[in-house]
Amino acid sequence: MSDPPRTSARPDIAVDESRLDELLCEAQTALPVELPALANRCASALGLDTALIYLVDLQQRLLVPLDEALDPVSVADSPAGSAYRTISPRMTDAGEQVLVWMPLVDGAERLGVLAVRTTSLDDVLLRRSRMLAHLFAMLITSKRAYSDWLTARTRSATMALPAEMLRAFLPPRTIGSRRCVSTAVMEPAYAIAGDAFDHSVIKNLLHTMILDAMGHDLTAGLTTSVAMAAARNARRGGGDLADSVGAVDQALAEWLPDQFCTGVLCRLDAETGVLRWVNCGHPPPLLIRAEQVLHGVLDSPPQPPIGLAGPLAPADRLVHETTLEPGDCVLLYTDGVVEARDADGAEFGLDRFTDFIIRSSAAGQRPAEVLRLLIHAILDHQRNQLRDDTTILLFEWHPEGRR
Repeated sequence: MSDPPRTSARPDIAVDESRLDELLCEAQTALPVELPALANRCASALGLDTALIYLVDLQQRLLVPLDEALDPVSVADSPAGSAYRTISPRMTDAGEQVLVWMPLVDGAERLGVLAVRTTSLDDVLLRRSRMLAHLFAMLITSKRAYSDWLTARTRSATMALPAEMLRAFLPPRTIGSRRCVSTAVMEPAYAIAGDAFDHSVIKNLLHTMILDAMGHDLTAGLTTSVAMAAARNARRGGGDLADSVGAVDQALAEWLPDQFCTGVLCRLDAETGVLRWVNCGHPPPLLIRAEQVLHGVLDSPPQPPIGLAGPLAPADRLVHETTLEPGDCVLLYTDGVVEARDADGAEFGLDRFTDFIIRSSAAGQRPAEVLRLLIHAILDHQRNQLRDDTTILLFEWHPEGRR
């Protein structure tokens, strides 16, 4: 496995612009199941041989080809997986051809990889391969919102009804800009019920939220779904953090009066680094700075869970504020993370949790890859038999641009 070579450009490779224009118009109305054939036709119009789309599965262990006749490949130990993990192209020999694995990325969200075959490779063809990957990343993102086929291709097990309902409300795993990135993971992937996360960017503001509902059934999933909808409704209407929490309190008290959830809601100003947060009965956020956990910095006086009605409902929610430093990382998590136990009953624990993130980040891993590795380590610790939902959300602030 090696990085693509940097050779002299070949401006003589002609592009049939009229044919490419036809294909781009066709892409607008193409069914998701038609994307593999469309990718090949676009590759041919760009002077490449073939192109094949691989999407990452729900647990980010496999890259699944949209061509149903082919087998998945491993994320952990393959050139395709390396391109996915590092978000950079990888090249392998394929007989008399070259096979280039281009990452499929929508914004900050890793979707999978595009396998491009070509007789030779130079700067021009490498650039066209990258353009093709950008195009199909956008197509996949736009079409998977309504395609059960694309969703089903990325599943390797039957999904429980509570998880199906809850996942319909979730945002992409990773969002971000030049200044900040937020990424999250959840397990058990096919049986999640009471946990949820949300993140959104509004101009220069990054909004994040993590929730943990009472119970582990359809009602728990309904609780967090209503909570997410209420918080988004307040946020999109211009409300601040206190308004968002108040909207969730009111919605749960009105529609699910016997249910409640714990949670943390944050708002980061990506220009100034000012972080505001509200903690409602949840484990406090953790601040990691210069490869150290700053214990207690984001602690706050206890507040009741969200959704309590009557005399138990708080009169006001306290909003706390601090200013981050460039490179700071904030970690939100549910208690299933640190309480995961191995065969001898030993908990995964907070120290192991934070140490894993610090070491992975110090090794140069991107935030989304850090969490992918971490959630697999937690599953391995508990032999893939989690007793509680496990959700982690991490966001970083880099005001000078991407790290």
